[in-house]
Amino acid sequence: MIRIQIGKDVHEIPTPDFGGVGVAVILGAIVLIGAVLTSFYTIQQDEQGVVLRFGKEIKTVDNGLHFRAPFWIDTVEKVAVKRQMKQEFGFGTTGGSNYSQMSSRTEQEEEKSMVTGDLNAALVEWVIQYRIENPSQYLFNVRNADDTLRDASESVMREVVGDRTVDEVITFGRQDIESEAKQKLSDLAKKFEMGISIDQVQLKNVNPPQKVQSSFNEVNQAQQDREKTINVSLGEANKVVPKASGEAEQKISEAEGYALQRVNEAEGDAAKFNALFTEYQKAPEVTKRRLYLETMQKVMPQLGKKIIIDEGATGILPLLNLNENATPTLSK
Repeated sequence: MIRIQIGKDVHEIPTPDFGGVGVAVILGAIVLIGAVLTSFYTIQQDEQGVVLRFGKEIKTVDNGLHFRAPFWIDTVEKVAVKRQMKQEFGFGTTGGSNYSQMSSRTEQEEEKSMVTGDLNAALVEWVIQYRIENPSQYLFNVRNADDTLRDASESVMREVVGDRTVDEVITFGRQDIESEAKQKLSDLAKKFEMGISIDQVQLKNVNPPQKVQSSFNEVNQAQQDREKTINVSLGEANKVVPKASGEAEQKISEAEGYALQRVNEAEGDAAKFNALFTEYQKAPEVTKRRLYLETMQKVMPQLGKKIIIDEGATGILPLLNLNENATPTLSK
């Protein structure tokens, strides 16, 4: 008999009598429904599933619909193997799906406080991006692989920063730090068999401590001005030196050309003189007269108008003045 109270009224409902067969059918139906509901599971597109039977790993399955032994004889651990995850150090971005993406604010301050190789302090913030490449190793080889990865990343970054000066860490050595930290962290992940591959290590904000930041900025600005001045000077030198070199080459070429010309002229004059001397030896009088006449032929046109008279003459006949502006010159 089943009693149901509604307000102050109590109603009695007789219990139906299914008999032994009816109870067995109901229990069988419940067991069957439970078996069906616990026998199938789905792995998403970016996941792989690790199937455990009584807690022991038996296989790894890809995405899709799968069957397993019912009533939780087989359990499935789903791991996002195609999703890139990240961890942030020294700062935190809210809203991330990875629980290990960021630490508490107190831990963030401790994470980014580091000592460089020259015993200076620096505030280093960085990010690592990674993927799970082996679900079995990720789940079972290391207890809480994400937290272990955080500890390993902080240890590696402190080691790498501790090998460099504060100038390298804050300015020109960032790329080398990222590359070395990625390599060391990848080596640790393989050594611990964490089932994780490191895609990237990236430095974010890297600054000196707040108390000395203004002074460091001034030093950094002075270094930048120095580099700018050097670059401007090198640019000016690259512009002036080639021009001067070109002008020097031109002068040298002109001098060489002039020297060659003078040598050729001298050789020509020497050859001419030798030829003339040969002719002179053959006929001295004829050669002297020819030279005299050739010389007079060159000189006389340059003398202007001349009147040539005998040495004993005392005057000259009046001649018609054909050119009023010309003044005859008397030569004896």
